[in-house]
Amino acid sequence: MIKELTKAEEQVMLILWEMGEALVKDVIDKMNEPKPAYNTVSTVIRVLEGKGFVDHKAIGNTHIYFPIIKETDYKKFAIDKVMNNYFENSYESLVSFLVKEKSMSNEELNEIIQLAEKLKKDK
Repeated sequence: MIKELTKAEEQVMLILWEMGEALVKDVIDKMNEPKPAYNTVSTVIRVLEGKGFVDHKAIGNTHIYFPIIKETDYKKFAIDKVMNNYFENSYESLVSFLVKEKSMSNEELNEIIQLAEKLKKDK
């Protein structure tokens, strides 16, 4: 079962999903300034291993880390959580929120409707 990520864990996972595999220093290189300490990122990656998101292959003393949970699977988990917690599993409530609170234009709303209709047909 997928578990929720902290912001730090999510930041590392986004980098690992983008890179496919990486050393700790590669992950740090991709982070914005101010960059966290090596030990901090290393600890976050080990926590991600414990949560079942990341694995590694050892080459000598070096560990190359790679994701074992797909980004699309985590996106689905995250969207399901938002839908359940904030929109009572109602896509109508979600779209209503986007239109009202995020000033979605009619054009953007029509694009969503067209996309939804296309995806229905492709099922």
